[in-house]
Amino acid sequence: FQAHGVVFCVPGVSDAKKSDAIRFLTQATFGPTDALLTQVLQVGIPTFLDQQLAAPQSSYPDLPFVPSQAAANCMRDNSKPNTDPQNICARDNYTLYQVQLRFLQNALNGEDQLRQRVAFALSQILVTSGVEINLAYGMTRYQQIMLDHAFGNYRDLLYNMTLSPAMGRYLDMANSNKPDAARGISANENFAREILQLFSTGLYDLNLDGTFKRNANGALIATYTQTTIENFARVFTGWTYPSFDGSAAVRNNPVYYISPMVAVASNHDTGAKTLLGGSVLPAGQSAQKDLNDAIDNIFNHPNVGPFVAKQLIQKLVGGSPTPAYVARIATVFNGSSFSPRGDLRAVVRAILLDPEARGEIKTSAAYGHLKEPVLFVANMLRGLNGRSDGVYLRAFFGGMGQELFFAPTVFNFYPPDNVLPASGSFAPEFAIFNSTTVFSRVNFANNLIFSNGFAPDPSVSGATGTYLDLAPLQALASDPAALVDKLSFTFAHGALSASAQRIIIEAVNAVPASDTLGRARTAAYLVVTAGQTNIGR
Repeated sequence: FQAHGVVFCVPGVSDAKKSDAIRFLTQATFGPTDALLTQVLQVGIPTFLDQQLAAPQSSYPDLPFVPSQAAANCMRDNSKPNTDPQNICARDNYTLYQVQLRFLQNALNGEDQLRQRVAFALSQILVTSGVEINLAYGMTRYQQIMLDHAFGNYRDLLYNMTLSPAMGRYLDMANSNKPDAARGISANENFAREILQLFSTGLYDLNLDGTFKRNANGALIATYTQTTIENFARVFTGWTYPSFDGSAAVRNNPVYYISPMVAVASNHDTGAKTLLGGSVLPAGQSAQKDLNDAIDNIFNHPNVGPFVAKQLIQKLVGGSPTPAYVARIATVFNGSSFSPRGDLRAVVRAILLDPEARGEIKTSAAYGHLKEPVLFVANMLRGLNGRSDGVYLRAFFGGMGQELFFAPTVFNFYPPDNVLPASGSFAPEFAIFNSTTVFSRVNFANNLIFSNGFAPDPSVSGATGTYLDLAPLQALASDPAALVDKLSFTFAHGALSASAQRIIIEAVNAVPASDTLGRARTAAYLVVTAGQTNIGR
């Protein structure tokens, strides 16, 4: 097995194990690199996984507060160049530009690859969006919660996400007032509905394996009713943004994302509330006590294990996991003498070491998942020895259907139950895969691979530009079969079909042997845009 023109000779390691190591890196990182492959082959997948679980954590920038309404000298002015301080101020503070750049820089270069992959997955389950949260300092703090809790407990994640002012703004929990029939005020139901439907239990009762339970008539069983939502909405009343100066909060504070939301006792509904499973919160409880009890009520519902387990499997391994796979991971989520309920560290480890994730090349047509645009781009850069400050890359995601941190709704860019037509298999990412987004992928690959790189943007402090290093592929250019084989392993862990490899080898042979860069570019472009390499298998 060749990489960078060098043959990996690891005693006792078969091609099947090498293939599985690359598949593992595709699942657990933002893309395999030769250095990481060597490390995995030397220490083994379980040890590497433990190293990643212990790796120092990356972070987002701790951006300072800016007012919701920009001052005149910080508003975008299209009559001025991008390098003008006014436009730089507007871009860096009133868009998600800095958040996107840091995400991409961490994804491409960070040592805590697994934490970042899991945090990204969680951010697509517990969704907020730049459609509403367009202040960079607010979104960085929300995404930091995902990083901080990626290997923590799901109960703690639910709690901290609930009190995030970014979530409070996005789903209207912030400044939700206690009901007052005389004044026509009712508690806002938005967050109450979504924390159940999308963040924890789903709409219908589930078996441990993620399949739906049914009643005696074969009908689905609703997990909760509209009345349940109304009761949860009352739980979430009385919370507002913290004060700018640390003073006592008033009934409805203005937007402020620096720290968690705070409770205003006089604005909290203190009546009794009936939650999931008929559990009753007694009258007279504080907003904090109601919140803690409600999070416990949600977290301990039997749906949460299979609901979360299936979606994390879909994000990391494959869109259509078998019920048995879901059941095994849900069992881990539910806890044991080795780990408490909701332990995401144990859940992630179980997902990636499960027999359905590991082993030889998978042949089932339903296995794996389409690489969503963010993974497609990151995989390409890492697999082709690229380096980037993220400036050039971020502009392409929208055309591919996944503008980073700009999910169109709380349902994310694509639903977890999207079914690929005529297949019967769940294939979430295919919901944003169409003729337009396909061409955007191909054009991105063409622009990047057949260029000499993209210079640093002078308007971005510390910019380094975007470049690929194809020299290791040029070293294999005299042997097109070896060149294509190297790329097949990197981007498809050896699963690129023999017929596809023959076609690509013919195309490489059509380039003069003296043009080693042209051969490397041709091979790289055709491999990364092949349908088989766009599916993480």
